[in-house]
Amino acid sequence: MKNAMDSAKIKIGVVGLGPVGMILAVKLKEAGCDVALCDKDEFKLKKIREEGIVLENIIESKTVFDKVYDSPRDMRHLDLDYLVFSLKTYQTLGAAKEAEILNSDKITLVSAQNGIDSEKLVSSVFGESKTLRMVINYAGNLRSPNTVRVSFVTPPNYVGSIDDSRTKQAERFAGILNSVGFATERLDSFELVKSTWEKTILNSSLSALCGVGRLTMMEAMADADTMELIEQIINEGIDVAEKEKVRFPDDFLRKCMLYLRKGGDHFPSLAVDLINNRQTEIDYFNGKIVEYGKKHYVKTSLNLAFTNMVKAMTNKNVLARFPGVEGELNKIIISKGLVDKNKPSVFYQEQNCFMGIDLGSAFTKFTIVDENGNPVFRYVLQTMNKDRHAMKNILKAIHSTFKISHSCATGYGRKHFTDTDIVKTEINCASAGVSEFFGGEKNIIDIGGEDIKIIHCDYENHVANFYMNDKCAAGTGAFLEEISERAEINISEMSSLASNSEYNRELNSFCTVFAKTEIMNWVFDGMPRQDIARGIYISIANKVAKMRLYPNIPTFMIGGVIAHHPYLNKILCDKFNIEIKTVDQPQYIVSFGAAMIARLTWLALHPLEIKQAETLTH
Repeated sequence: MKNAMDSAKIKIGVVGLGPVGMILAVKLKEAGCDVALCDKDEFKLKKIREEGIVLENIIESKTVFDKVYDSPRDMRHLDLDYLVFSLKTYQTLGAAKEAEILNSDKITLVSAQNGIDSEKLVSSVFGESKTLRMVINYAGNLRSPNTVRVSFVTPPNYVGSIDDSRTKQAERFAGILNSVGFATERLDSFELVKSTWEKTILNSSLSALCGVGRLTMMEAMADADTMELIEQIINEGIDVAEKEKVRFPDDFLRKCMLYLRKGGDHFPSLAVDLINNRQTEIDYFNGKIVEYGKKHYVKTSLNLAFTNMVKAMTNKNVLARFPGVEGELNKIIISKGLVDKNKPSVFYQEQNCFMGIDLGSAFTKFTIVDENGNPVFRYVLQTMNKDRHAMKNILKAIHSTFKISHSCATGYGRKHFTDTDIVKTEINCASAGVSEFFGGEKNIIDIGGEDIKIIHCDYENHVANFYMNDKCAAGTGAFLEEISERAEINISEMSSLASNSEYNRELNSFCTVFAKTEIMNWVFDGMPRQDIARGIYISIANKVAKMRLYPNIPTFMIGGVIAHHPYLNKILCDKFNIEIKTVDQPQYIVSFGAAMIARLTWLALHPLEIKQAETLTH
């Protein structure tokens, strides 16, 4: 038989590299197609670039790919014949909109996803006339980011044009897979709907049950009581399908039970998501049976029960499903703190994230980094907050949106905070945060709410020494707030006011009580506010100058004070006659360092990730 690609090499893009996408990509590459891969998981992409995709168990193979991207937009130059979406349903619409730039008369879209109506997510962007639907009859579980243990293959798969406009393209796609023994049949649109309902009824019979009960398919099918429950779930699906003019043979229920017994010691995809506190596709499984049941006034009590159970369990972990006032509060918190506002928050449920909390005397700062160490969330909260539940609400929003694999607390309140995995001093976290961007020997000046620290790091980024001011809070953030209030200067305007002055007088006293009196004398003498502001900064600079700063090495400023008083940097540069750089996001650098320590600690505990961590940090 002539290979389907003898005439020309077919170009296919695969968006979404879960088990379904990776298995399909391998088979398409085996058939001789020019295959490009796309996924948002940078760890996964890195492993695939270095080692290829590995399939184990039922299918044994290792396949190398030379076109691996993190966005569909990067495939613009490829002139694709097919673009396959093998994503979760809740990720598909966003990915389809991102891929719309690839649209052309030539391209055909393939929805390789489970669930009823999932193909509409693709066709809503590209149109029904360009969209094929694939019904998947194989499965696997991830063993590592680039390795799939293929659990079962129950041929054939099915593919068809959803409105019969592209039957030739569907026939060609099926031929590609058949050429390498991956049995796939081309169906017309009516047969395709029937196969979609059949597969969804099968998925709905076990997926939610396995997730709620923490059962593999084999375990679920081994219990007589559970099997009776499964049969009733299937019968509800059959009743609804018949109202949609989808007819099944009389022995369909028996065939379903035979099929499910072949599932083996395997967790369905939805169950894996539920067990791992990720968003699920329940709305397109049992939820669709319930939806169409309501349309036809058919009772679907068991499907409704499992739909609601899964939603109730995921409500605690998925932002998109938070009900009522609590949900709105979580949305506000996450929306305010997300670094990339264009990236949906649910994206972070799919990867390991790491949290650092800096519990300062004035403010508590939160930073979350992703698997690559990139900051994805920052938030600041006044430590002495009137709302006693504020901290609890923020942590609830964080854990509901991010898959926090490890966390670290630092700062004044770290010893009394028990909701993180580890604690570290703010000295070590400041060093870790700054060293991530500026390696080597350096000074770090940290002016905080209650103290001033100077940290000396050696060539290997370790803390070699550090110095702190005396117990008096003079020169700190608390000092600035009290003095500016007495001078009737809005603290948010203080830096800009000082920049307009050339005044060089300083406060004689660093005692806050005496300094307040001295400030009042300045006010009564009619001193301009900009001169008062500059005088306060000069006083702080002189306080810092009395501490040990190592010469001839780079010096960096961090902390909340410099974040809100940038002109203080210029005063200090003039005082020391050196260049002092202020790091980006100086208020969050300590919590960022804590998050990076949490990340490295977690990687050290997980041997599979050690190689990746070493590559990223060298």
